[in-house]
Formats: sequence, structure tokens, C-alpha cells
Amino acid sequence: MRNGIETAVGRYIARNYRSAVEVGFGGKTTAAEIVQAAGIPVLCTDVHAYAEGPVPSVVDDCVEPTISLYCAEVIYAIRPGTEIVPALIELATRVNADLIIYHLGFELYENGGERIVTDGVMLHRYVKAHQE
Repeated sequence: MRNGIETAVGRYIARNYRSAVEVGFGGKTTAAEIVQAAGIPVLCTDVHAYAEGPVPSVVDDCVEPTISLYCAEVIYAIRPGTEIVPALIELATRVNADLIIYHLGFELYENGGERIVTDGVMLHRYVKAHQE
């Protein structure tokens, strides 16, 4: 069964963007599969290697990123540790991408960015580089 949060994130990204990178996917590709099924190029990154799956993935660290991997309209993360949010903001700003985050529980970074409710799930946009 697909996770409701990951499904909501995937649907939001698929409805609003033409290219995407999921950071810290942890081997879980539910959101990215939804994005890919909509015909949108998506890449998953993580600091750990995972078995090849249905969505392209690479090992990369968003704190010391390979910039060319992140050239997309949106960078998104599902349940990232708040300690990496500053690096994600810097990365999204550098590549001129929106940054969308679903936080674990009530975790937020600073003011929580712009709040977006989609399919009953609260997302936070910390960088807005593109118009919807």
C-alpha cells in the first residue's frame, strides 16, 4: 500500500512542476514513481546507495552536492532532518529551483516557509523560484 504522505507529495510535484529531484529518498520511491508516471523527469539522491529501482537514483550529499544533478524546477524532500534544511535552501537557491519539504511531525526550520496544503498534507516551500 502506498504511503498517503508520499502519494500527496508525488501528486503535488506532478501537478506543478516539469522536472524534479528528490533528496534523501532512503530507498523509498513512492513519490518519485508518481512524478515519473506523469511523464516528468525525476532523480532521487541519497548519501547511501540503494538497489536499483523503478526511478533513477544516485549517491550524492546535498551538503556537498554535485550541482549538475540538481538542475530541475523543484527539489523536494520527505521527512529530512532539520539540520540539512539550510543546505537544501542553499542548493535550491543556487540552481534556481523551488524547495518543497514535508517535515516529520511538528519539525520546522525557522518560520516553516510558505505552507501548502495538498490532499490533506502540509508541505513547506522554503524557496520559490518558479510560478505555478
